[in-house]
Amino acid sequence: MLRWILGGRESQGAVEKNTVLFIGEEQPKNSYTELQVLKGHFDIVRFLVQIDDFRFASAGDDGLVLVWNVQTGERLQELRGHSQQVTAMTAYSWSGGSAAHAALITASSDRTLSLWDPETGNRVQTVSDLQSSAKCLLVLDRLDLWISGGNELCVWNRDFHLLCKTDHHSDAGNTAMVELPKNCIAAAVDKDIVIYRLCVTSSKMDTSIAEIRRLTDHHDSIRALITVSDQMFASGSHVGELIVWDSLDWTIRAYERILWDEPHPDGQTEIKLGSQKQSEMSVQHLASDGECIVAAVGSGLYLYNVSSRSVVAYRKAAHDSSVLHTMLLPEGQLMSCSADGSVRMWELQDLPLPAEPASAGFFGMWTFGRASKHASQQAKKVPEVPGLRTLELTGDLIGHSGAVQMFVNFGDAGLVTCSADHLVIVWKNGERESRARSLALFHKLEQNQGL
Repeated sequence: MLRWILGGRESQGAVEKNTVLFIGEEQPKNSYTELQVLKGHFDIVRFLVQIDDFRFASAGDDGLVLVWNVQTGERLQELRGHSQQVTAMTAYSWSGGSAAHAALITASSDRTLSLWDPETGNRVQTVSDLQSSAKCLLVLDRLDLWISGGNELCVWNRDFHLLCKTDHHSDAGNTAMVELPKNCIAAAVDKDIVIYRLCVTSSKMDTSIAEIRRLTDHHDSIRALITVSDQMFASGSHVGELIVWDSLDWTIRAYERILWDEPHPDGQTEIKLGSQKQSEMSVQHLASDGECIVAAVGSGLYLYNVSSRSVVAYRKAAHDSSVLHTMLLPEGQLMSCSADGSVRMWELQDLPLPAEPASAGFFGMWTFGRASKHASQQAKKVPEVPGLRTLELTGDLIGHSGAVQMFVNFGDAGLVTCSADHLVIVWKNGERESRARSLALFHKLEQNQGL
């Protein structure tokens, strides 16, 4: 396990305070110069799920699930059935007759689970007698099973038959899950990560699930849980902790911690945020490409390298409000979206001199124990940290008027975003779209013999 407390209790430096991130209209590295607004929802759109190379589904607080064509923007299906907001959604491979095709599983506050065929819009299966609404869904393709997480974990087969479930959690439900090796599941339950093991028989009807380990290292509720690789997973908490775990035995992979307050006699450190609000420190989202982890911490971004066990770049004020979703792209690029309504593109670049100032809390990892006043003053200066780089703003996508909840990248087909403004937007490469329209026009002229 590797723990970081991202950020610090000191106020931000004067340079960062006065620097307003603004890129202007000319954005040469931003290819998303054309957008298509998709309307159909009448409340907050919180979820986007890619179905295949050209289809995706959107869902949110209106209880609707809409299926779209990302290339044309056409609304293909409108899935109605939930009476309250959708709380989780995932894609699932579903067999219908002799053909296998993609399906959708949705969970709702109305305490139902539904399996949908996005091809026809039909609800294939539904379960309506749940004790609580499911907050997260996890498909186990290898085992041909899926799990819903609420006040208990429920294990289901393809036919929506309940195979087994865990004990009821009275105080807090499961909010996130990831698959681990050896038929294990890691689930976030308030401050704890609970490790479950599935015992699956050949018929699957005698499948059982049991708790085998409880990890209690976080100091506050866990807000994000992701898979990093086959050997690692990571979790982030409401007080800015980032912990990297060993997926094979759930032991401490490495332990380094920023000491930014009075140490306990056992050498540990009590976390006190001082004047900094917890909302400014909360890890809202984590994403990984196996090599790095990007953490959305308050309104900032921190890029952590797993191999070197260090933060290699950060931007404490990446947005004007909380960052809600992030994504790592190839060639040192990443994207983020925020409650301020923006979607931003970033590029990892060498840090210019002088470097961006940072708080004593962030760079306190090199000062263990009680920090003196002199050391605190020195920490406010630009430190010489080998390997530290910067995140430079290369694109700003302005189109939503409400908090952008998440996005899905379709590569050449475009980027899809959803928001509290009830809209879904498909962002496209304007140059590529213009070229495609020109080719289509030339083809049509050839067919009509130039007329």
